[in-house]
Amino acid sequence: MLFPGKEVSNSKIRRLIVAGSIFVNGRQCRVPAYDLFPKSKVCAEIEVDKFFFEKQPEDIDFVLSEQDVLFEDESIIVVNKPAFLPTEGTIVESRKSMHSCVIDYLWKKNPSLRNPPYVGIMHRLDRETSGVLLFTKTRQVNKAVSDMFQDHTAIKTYRAVATRLPKYIDRKQFVIENFIGRISAKSAKCKIGVLPESKGGQTSRTEFTLVGEKNNLFYFNCRLFTGRTHQIRVHLSGAGYPLLGDELYGGKNNGRIMLHAMSLEFPHPVTGQAMKVEAPLPEGFECH
Repeated sequence: MLFPGKEVSNSKIRRLIVAGSIFVNGRQCRVPAYDLFPKSKVCAEIEVDKFFFEKQPEDIDFVLSEQDVLFEDESIIVVNKPAFLPTEGTIVESRKSMHSCVIDYLWKKNPSLRNPPYVGIMHRLDRETSGVLLFTKTRQVNKAVSDMFQDHTAIKTYRAVATRLPKYIDRKQFVIENFIGRISAKSAKCKIGVLPESKGGQTSRTEFTLVGEKNNLFYFNCRLFTGRTHQIRVHLSGAGYPLLGDELYGGKNNGRIMLHAMSLEFPHPVTGQAMKVEAPLPEGFECH
């Protein structure tokens, strides 16, 4: 038995296969009904903690309501994601996500539907990051929305609250541009750092503007030009301003990582109209 004393359901195994975590004789297999032959070698690449994750008290039990919807029409829906809620479902089927909350919200609005309404995931926010998150409501606009995130015509601006290290960039406005990638082992918690392109690092660029300072805290508006994992967290820490609550990158304990997606600017995927959707700053993010 791979994990003695632990039960692994068929549905969880199927999701592992579809996710591309299963290898047969060294080749990735995404087909649940794949026929195995005698002496085939089957391997699974997983993070054990995530695989056996069970909902913890800090995962909020959230229900999307009209007040959380920032914009909606026939093509897209933009919502204000709370902290402590994943963007999308995990391998644990019972775990709530912003995606599942949007599906439930739209289905309740149209209960005559026999099947769940379509909701497309176009970009993501980390579990502890709150703020503006866009989903599509029809597959017809998926390419246009995907393209605007890929070519960065969609402009994402975040509010970050940080502390300051003895060595820091002493400017009110600066840009961090470098190659970053995963520097931790696959079996460990994901940690991103500066990584040469030759070793898999991806180009990343963020513009920072210091908009306020009080009680030894520093408030930044952060504009993303690329969308790498943990990008703002890594860049600010490298600049000498680790995010409050971000202990993984040198920040002080705070109960949550102080990062909020406060606005998203983009051309509407159908009309081309310039849009700007903003999410109110939560408590603790105001600098005045």
